[in-house]
Amino acid sequence: MRVVRMALIATAALLLQTPAQAEPSWPVCLHVYGPITYDDCRYASIEQCRPSASGIAAQCVTNPWYQPPAAPARRHRAR
Repeated sequence: MRVVRMALIATAALLLQTPAQAEPSWPVCLHVYGPITYDDCRYASIEQCRPSASGIAAQCVTNPWYQPPAAPARRHRAR
C-alpha cells in the first residue's frame, strides 16, 4: 500500500510540473550547463553577457522568446 501511495504522489508531482519560462524582456540569455541546466535571460547584448559566462560551463545565446517593443504608431497631421 505504501508503494502505491508513493507512486501516486510521484506521478502527481510529475504531472503538475510546468516548463520554465524564459524572461521575454531581454534579448540575450546566459545558458548554463551542469547538473541543473537553466537560462538566465537578463542581458541587453552578447558583450554584456560574456563576462558572466567566463570561467563556467555556460554560453551566451539570443533569447528565442524575446519580443522587441512595437514601433510607436505614426501620427498624421491634419492638413
